[in-house]
Order: sequence, then structure tokens, then C-alpha cells
Amino acid sequence: MIVLGRIVAPFGVQGWVKIHPFGDDPASWRKMSHWWLSRDDTAPDAQWKQYTLNACRVHGKGLVAALAEVPDRSAAEAIDGYYIAAPREALPATAEGEYYWGDLVGLAVDNEAGEALGTVRGLLSTGAHDVLQVQDGEGEDATERLIPFVAAYVLDVDLAARRIRVSWEKDW
Repeated sequence: MIVLGRIVAPFGVQGWVKIHPFGDDPASWRKMSHWWLSRDDTAPDAQWKQYTLNACRVHGKGLVAALAEVPDRSAAEAIDGYYIAAPREALPATAEGEYYWGDLVGLAVDNEAGEALGTVRGLLSTGAHDVLQVQDGEGEDATERLIPFVAAYVLDVDLAARRIRVSWEKDW
């Protein structure tokens, strides 16, 4: 599953929910007839529950949506905090230089000198731009690097090789 966003609150009394999207084109989600919801964003595919999308519209910096299985505010409150995802094959194709966050998680990150900086563990949406959360090592000795996902720092993304090359020093 590719995680697309998160339900952040009920919206109104008729079962609508407010959504914080994790991508820059959430309006394209309207093309999907179904969304999959789970409380855990790392849940195995079999644990995501399919919901039918009745309506979806842009609202401020996010979305609001109505799901067939969520008929009223109480039902909307019950799924508050759930993550929204879709199988990779259900998503629209990305343009050149665009990526779904789920495609980046797990990729190795190296700098221009060829030094391994770690593995992408997640991304943060800061408002200005997305940020790669790169973890080097495990446990208490792990180092986390936050690298802005912008052209000035991200030089190349090679999904086939499962690598990202960045302009970032190991000791930053």
C-alpha cells in the first residue's frame, strides 16, 4: 500500500472527514473509486480495510471526503486518525521527477563522494517542502538525517537501483 494521507477530524454531521494529504496533488484522489484505511500506516496490505469513495473535494490546504461506510459524525469520529492508502496499481502514474512517498521509503541514500548516509525511513511534510528522514544504523547508535527533498540537495533518484544521490555531507 502507498500511504496517501491521514484523516485528521470529522467534518460536519453527515459523516464527512477532513484529510491531511501527504502529496502535492490530492485532488487526483477523486479518480479512485475506493480508498483503504488503517490505524497503522505500516500495516500489512491484508489489514487495510477498503472504503467506497462517495465524494471528495479540496477544502483549504487539505481535502474533505464522504465514504459510503461512514454515514454520520459518530462513524467519522471512529476513523479519526486513520491513514489513507491505495495499492500502487490503483494510483495515477507519476510524471518525470515525481514520486510517491512509498516509492522512496527503503531506498539507500549516498552523497556525491559515494559515502552511504543511510536508508529513507519516511518523509515529513513541512509546508515549504518535503524532507527525507534518513536513518543510518539501528537502535541507540542510529543517526537520523533530515534532508530537504529539493533539487538543490537531491541530485538523482534511481528507483530501479533503489538509490538516492544527494549533495549532503556525512557529518552534517
